[in-house]
Amino acid sequence: MTGIKRGHVEAGGVRYGYEIHGAGAPLLLLHGGFGSLEMFGPVLGSLAERRQVIAVDLYGHGRTALTDRPIDAVAIGNDMATVVKSLGFEQVDALGFSFGGMVAFQFAAQHPALVGRLILASMPFAHDGFYADIREQQKQINPAALMNTPLYDAYKALAPKVEDFPEFVERMGEAIRTPYNWAEQVKGLKPTTLLIYGDSDMFEPEHIIRFYQLLGGWQGDAGWDGSKMARHRLAILPGITHYSMSDAPLLAETALAFLDRP
Repeated sequence: MTGIKRGHVEAGGVRYGYEIHGAGAPLLLLHGGFGSLEMFGPVLGSLAERRQVIAVDLYGHGRTALTDRPIDAVAIGNDMATVVKSLGFEQVDALGFSFGGMVAFQFAAQHPALVGRLILASMPFAHDGFYADIREQQKQINPAALMNTPLYDAYKALAPKVEDFPEFVERMGEAIRTPYNWAEQVKGLKPTTLLIYGDSDMFEPEHIIRFYQLLGGWQGDAGWDGSKMARHRLAILPGITHYSMSDAPLLAETALAFLDRP
């Protein structure tokens, strides 16, 4: 692709790698855990046809090297405020997937004035939102299990220091296994938000319902004229798993429909 701006910007002692694609209203795009901005595949291009997409590699991922900091969505979310302002944006919309959704959520919760609209794709608001078997799998994350896998190949292709992979996996495992519950932050979330899940995602359906209810949705009938409709939105995409969400065309279509509506 041509016309892509690439670089690094420092925040919190971390040099975040980024790319800016397209033109128009700015959209911060944050990938999932163990990935990079490439995780979005053609979705990035679809978004960039109508938006100026600021795709950032999260701390320790892709082009963004590890430092001595732990991997923590709260701290990375705070870093995104510095990244956005350093790149010259006064406000952005934000779309985050999975771990990137957690970062986008914390960015919006901590810096609401910087976020117009927020899209959280396949993200839990608490650690117990995953199915029980997924929580058991998360306990087994370790460097040996991920060596000689496509995840390692992708890391090796982009990482400033390939030898950091074992430490990166250890820190991601710690982050994933650390309990959290952001219900109170959800209740006070200021940016208008769209939750997106696949109908075959990795979260308990009750958790998804509770997330939307915490945002004010599913409290009762919206009325014949829709006057009691919640400000926030929920979308369930058919035929989509957690693993196919980030590069699903329906993700881009659903996100753009939400971003473009008055």
